[in-house]
Amino acid sequence: MNPAHCPCCGQRNQCAQAGAAAPVTECWCFGAAVDPEVLDSLPPEQRNSACLCPRCAQGLAPGTTSPSAD
Repeated sequence: MNPAHCPCCGQRNQCAQAGAAAPVTECWCFGAAVDPEVLDSLPPEQRNSACLCPRCAQGLAPGTTSPSAD
């Protein structure tokens, strides 16, 4: 699994930690609310391996724009 891609949809997850050589202190995912149903839908081997993308983390359907992406 590529840590830079969302395990749910396969798109880039925009995570600053993904692929970083050293730990980062800021990323969108650190404070994001994640829809528990999305996490529950992932196979166990895909959990805690890569961040979801912002859209999937919110439980939005593919092609849907996040309300904060104005």
